[in-house]
Amino acid sequence: MENIYLLMIVALAGLAIADLVVGVSNDAVNFLNSAIGSKAISFRTIMIVASLGIFIGAVFSSGMMEVARKGIFVPGEFYFEEIMIIFMAVMITDILLLDFFNTLGMPTSTTVSIVFELLGAAVVMALIKISVSNTESVADLAKYINTEKATEIISGILLSVVIAFTVGALVQWFSRLIFTFHYEKKIRHFGTLFGGIALTAIAYFIFFKGLKGTPYYGDFKDILEEQVLWLVIGSFIFWTLFSYLFMKIFKKSILIFVIAVGTFGLALAFSGNDLVNFIGVPMAAYHSYEAWAASGEAANVFSMSILEEKVPAEPILLLIAGAVMVLTLWFSKKAKTVTETEIGLSRQGEGHEKFKPNMLSRAVVSGSTKLVSALGAFIPQATQDKINASFEKPVVNLPKHKTYQLPAFDMIRASVNLMVAGVLISIATSMKLPLSTTYVTFMVAMGTSLADRAWGRESAVYRVAGVLNVIGGWFFTAFSAFVAAGVLAYLIYIGKAPMIAVLLLLAILLLVRNYISHKKKSNVIIEPDKLKKAESSTVQGIIEETSDNVAKAVARTNKIYSSIIVGLAKEDSSKLKKSRQKIDKLSDEVDELRNNIFYFIKNLDESSVRGSNFYILILGYLTDVTQSLEYMGKASYKHVNNKHKGLRFNQIKDLQQIDSSFDHLLVDIQAIFEKREFEKLDDILIRKEKAYTDISEMIEKQIKRTRDEESSPKNTTLYFSLLLETKDLLTALMNLVEEYYKSSRK
Repeated sequence: MENIYLLMIVALAGLAIADLVVGVSNDAVNFLNSAIGSKAISFRTIMIVASLGIFIGAVFSSGMMEVARKGIFVPGEFYFEEIMIIFMAVMITDILLLDFFNTLGMPTSTTVSIVFELLGAAVVMALIKISVSNTESVADLAKYINTEKATEIISGILLSVVIAFTVGALVQWFSRLIFTFHYEKKIRHFGTLFGGIALTAIAYFIFFKGLKGTPYYGDFKDILEEQVLWLVIGSFIFWTLFSYLFMKIFKKSILIFVIAVGTFGLALAFSGNDLVNFIGVPMAAYHSYEAWAASGEAANVFSMSILEEKVPAEPILLLIAGAVMVLTLWFSKKAKTVTETEIGLSRQGEGHEKFKPNMLSRAVVSGSTKLVSALGAFIPQATQDKINASFEKPVVNLPKHKTYQLPAFDMIRASVNLMVAGVLISIATSMKLPLSTTYVTFMVAMGTSLADRAWGRESAVYRVAGVLNVIGGWFFTAFSAFVAAGVLAYLIYIGKAPMIAVLLLLAILLLVRNYISHKKKSNVIIEPDKLKKAESSTVQGIIEETSDNVAKAVARTNKIYSSIIVGLAKEDSSKLKKSRQKIDKLSDEVDELRNNIFYFIKNLDESSVRGSNFYILILGYLTDVTQSLEYMGKASYKHVNNKHKGLRFNQIKDLQQIDSSFDHLLVDIQAIFEKREFEKLDDILIRKEKAYTDISEMIEKQIKRTRDEESSPKNTTLYFSLLLETKDLLTALMNLVEEYYKSSRK
């Protein structure tokens, strides 16, 4: 029997390594985003600085996991066998949950996940103990569980969201008011003072939060906690002098140094404090096993009150953990995905929005807009003009293919992000408030984005929707962690060793599947039939560039139309559903091209008005094509999915005849555009009348059938809709062909 628990310890060690990987992948967002987003220093330098912070924080960490050992449950109320079940359920749940969020690219809190997993598993185990007891009831649950800690965590979520967002917004607003977006000149005069304040805040954060809980913290605890004022004043004088000398000697902005030190500080704090979220449970399990093995008692009678005592640090284990975290930081693609989510929500410029707007985000934006308008009525216009002048953004002209080189935000905002996050976490620590590092850093970044007017009318609903999604994910983390860990604890209690083996195998399979899925997404090569943006400034150049788009759109239209007819003939709702997905994809690509019209026209020469007119017309016709396909796809799917009477044999036969003629026409159009043989387009235009005539004949046939034999109103409605939309689709394509034919001859 002892071998089972030894194997469980080995399994927990493996789970700890995996948890370190998925945990760092998620929490990397906390300390990398400001530096990466501002591009103040090279990516390699950012990674080196962050790696040093992580490794030093891990080595200095005491490795003591108060939450894992006694923060959530009362260890003396459980036996060794029960504790091992709790720990195993927690670790399996934690890995799967964090990996799930990493795959989605959503930052979540590793602290909240581990706390609620421990809570869920402990509650279920306590209920099991109560159920087999003749003297206890559910009312006795409180003696097993530390409910106060869970309450603190929940209140910490709400508190961190509100405070971090508000403070971040206020500090950034005043910083921007002082420095403006053209901060290069003002930083020469005020950079010394700003650097002194920022570096003082970050340095205090490093010593107070980053090293708290380490074996060395006791050596300077009294100074930090009792001489705070003098420590801050002395630090401010030192860093102000340092900032002055740095700018004088190196002739560089002090903001670069602030961002580097801030990144190091947050990485240090993350590793020194959050490391226990990943290895605390396995270490507690290891110490439990040591105590039980030495006792000689049975696993189901050995009380775990030993966990209430302090446990010594394990330097070798901390060293290994630090190395794993650093390697993960360098090689994890999921860390980059999570980082991209926050940078995307906080970037200053326009770009692809990851999140879709929802009712709540629209309501928030609408209410905020009205509030701002109301407040504006009380502020003199001259004052508003002066404030607006501070928020005028510099115009940077870069070729389209180099816009990715622009930073997501400037160094002022990056510095404020790091400074405010460090100060808030330090204050929360001194007040013993359970604020999550993830919550604080994310909401500060969102607050500074709002204050910096990064959320304009063009992007606000998307950004707010993204923030609401992330916040919702935090609460989902708590709920799902509690439920999943509880369920796994119950399954392990019932199934014992075989169930543990099954769950471990399932966890491995899910991790591998998520890895493969994420790798496919991250390695996506632009599909050969994807539509591309035009960059030319002349009509002939645009004709050349967009010909491939037309050829691809026509080919995809042909396939989609045929699949709709086949789906109707076979009454296959799954095939029709796939057709709708393909239509949506094509429609989104056309919409993306339309959304780029503003930038396309901006980059045109004054003499290229005719080129822009041509491009706009072409996109309009492509939009008409997708709208016709959307209607046909939606109507067909709805008809079949609602189990209405299928189309009659003659109707299907007529549609297949149209599809065959349509196929020949579209294949010829595709070939002409691929080969740029635009002189052959006149043949296509001649065939237009024949195509219209065929559709008109089908309509007349159906009118006769309806009078004589048709008995299904739904059937008739669908058939007429398909014919009329096919006619509209044909019209849009012929208009497009005619526009190319005319323009290519000029």
